[in-house]
Amino acid sequence: MIDLSAMGNTEFLLLSRSEIASMISSNDYLTAMESAFRKWSEGRALVPGLMHAYVEDGEFHIKSGGLKIDKTYFALKANGGFFGNCTKFGLPNIIGLIILFDGSNGRPLSIMDSTEITSKRTAATTAVAAKYLARSDSSTVTICGSGNQARVQLKALMNVISSISQVYVWGTNQNKIEKFSKEMSEELKVNIEATDNLADVAPKSDIIITCTSAKKFFLHEEYVRPGTFISAVGADSPDKQELDPQLLASGKLVVDILEQCAHVGELHHAMDANLMSTGDVYGEFGDIVTGKIDGRTNSEEIIIFDTTGSAIQDTAAAVAVYEKAISLGRGKLLNIYE
Repeated sequence: MIDLSAMGNTEFLLLSRSEIASMISSNDYLTAMESAFRKWSEGRALVPGLMHAYVEDGEFHIKSGGLKIDKTYFALKANGGFFGNCTKFGLPNIIGLIILFDGSNGRPLSIMDSTEITSKRTAATTAVAAKYLARSDSSTVTICGSGNQARVQLKALMNVISSISQVYVWGTNQNKIEKFSKEMSEELKVNIEATDNLADVAPKSDIIITCTSAKKFFLHEEYVRPGTFISAVGADSPDKQELDPQLLASGKLVVDILEQCAHVGELHHAMDANLMSTGDVYGEFGDIVTGKIDGRTNSEEIIIFDTTGSAIQDTAAAVAVYEKAISLGRGKLLNIYE
């Protein structure tokens, strides 16, 4: 524990992944994400920016934005997406840093690992969306993907939807989905079945979460039954796609940030196919949180949440981490001007 009472204007906190994980709970992330979308809807957020840079074996996402809380915070995140990292180097496939600033004077407040935050805030966002958009009696879930994001997605969802009793995990790597099924069944005490037949399990599902790095859609319109809630997580760059564009056009589409989804999300592909325009989108999720528009209005609606991930989510999570670190005296103080 360090004494932060004399922290000067030229000092900032360095926070590691393990420190972040030990301080911030699943409920902390849920609270932060719901608050972030509320502030976006209320006009208490800085317009988020997004840039992609492609390299030989991966890509970089650079996201920037801010929130007006008790004071203004600004965050800049640079995340690398290198999907061979885990097997080749023992590194996370998603890897990077978040820099948190005081938005009133530009002072750097903290530099922190982004892997833990990106993973947990993404999962928490699906869980919060499910609270508003899934049927309250949802019991059957299909997870498309079997990596770390699939694991945290399921954990966060079950923290919000208590009626889940059956889970299917679908993927193209049989060993990975079987390992996921065995380990997560034991951890969460719920029946999880591995399958390579999405056409069989998706129609049985009340909730479908897609969290893959796919570049060609695999969830077809005809696989989805009335009343289903779908959280489309994987499409966060222009070349990624998980959902049939016709599914978006025929369902009720909710987006995290409209402009961003029109450029990099599932909406982007439906627009390219001339099946939708931005005017066909039901609304942004923040407007549902604030009550400006309704969420689910009947048990038969197919609702798709196109969640590309934004800097307002990163900022909300980074502020929660920073403020908790200050209160606990955690992290390492560094002087940026030395």
